Amino acid sequence: MANRIQGEQTAFNHVGICVTDLERSRKFYEEVLQFRFWWELEAPEEGTSQLLQIPSPVGLKAVYLLRDGLVLELLYYSEAKAKPFRKRVMNEPGLTHLSLSVGDIPTVLEKVVPHGGQIIEESDLKMAIIIRDPDGQLIELTSADWLDALPPLPA
Repeated sequence: MANRIQGEQTAFNHVGICVTDLERSRKFYEEVLQFRFWWELEAPEEGTSQLLQIPSPVGLKAVYLLRDGLVLELLYYSEAKAKPFRKRVMNEPGLTHLSLSVGDIPTVLEKVVPHGGQIIEESDLKMAIIIRDPDGQLIELTSADWLDALPPLPA
């Protein structure tokens, strides 16, 4: 049975990222960052345009990937084409980046460029580095040691 939330309760659902090539982005997140495929959806035109505030036709296909309880929604618009890439920076309001801890940063970095991403070399602190996915989304990679340095989670 699905989890049920009631009244004023809130539950995390997902984080969405607009992509320009669904297969390329799916391979990047699965093969570079070890997300797993969960499910996909071809959204009905009726309601999608209204909800997302994008004029019809939208042509939305969404792929849901999962890692460590984080659900990542890759949004591809076959009709309402994505806007051109604009370089985002960390001090711009809104979602700035995803952050993932990995066991071996150099091994992950070897896969970034061949899968269409970019390594921000000047950000390299050895224990953390910033990369971009194929559409420019900023992703912080931290060493697994970072997890050991965190305070305990609240109850």
